[in-house]
Amino acid sequence: MPPIHSSPFHQMENQAFASLLQHTTNREKRSKNRGSGGIFRMFKLLPMLTSGCKMVTLLGRSRKQLLTYHATTGTLFGHRRGRVSLAIQEDPHRLPIFVIELPMSSMAFQKEMASDIVRLSLESETKTNKKKVLEEFVWGVYCNGRKYGYSIRRKQMTDDELHVMQSLRGVSMGAGVLPGFSEQETTVDGELTYMRARFERVVGTKDSEAFHMINPEGAGDGQELSIFFVRVH
Repeated sequence: MPPIHSSPFHQMENQAFASLLQHTTNREKRSKNRGSGGIFRMFKLLPMLTSGCKMVTLLGRSRKQLLTYHATTGTLFGHRRGRVSLAIQEDPHRLPIFVIELPMSSMAFQKEMASDIVRLSLESETKTNKKKVLEEFVWGVYCNGRKYGYSIRRKQMTDDELHVMQSLRGVSMGAGVLPGFSEQETTVDGELTYMRARFERVVGTKDSEAFHMINPEGAGDGQELSIFFVRVH
């Protein structure tokens, strides 16, 4: 596993950083006391699924309520022996506004989830702020303070990524295994797993945004997964 590095994101002492973290630190203790919520618990069970299992799980009270709730949709997906990708959608029926393949394997992400609270930080070191934060292309990727490397945001999705988005367009929350785009790819890289959830979008400044996972009702109110986007000048 890559060594731990200090991140410029965690060294920032400004109002934007404080406002983004405020939505997580106040409820972390309750999350630890109540245990993992439904979505993370389901995603951790994925390695135990049999090869023939194709599962789509909707969590929450009613599908109608989940689809009409004004929140952002986030999807983490990837082959068992491949890398994890992240897609962010304003509407699960539309194409993502942000897609990136993270420089971390599915196995490494599973290990990070053992802490029950995951903070995924994407940092752009651009010298201009003419673009919106999510429009930046080159990102340094940190998970729970550990630097994994750099990734470039997709300009166009791959066939595999389009396959995932189309397969999940009717799913608002859940985790499971999807049929692979091709039988050869599944044989080489393993089955295609995913976790999809609704996220609260928090805009700190023009250089910072955060997405905090919304747990299903009855799964506790702790925030297990937060994704931060920060432009570091």
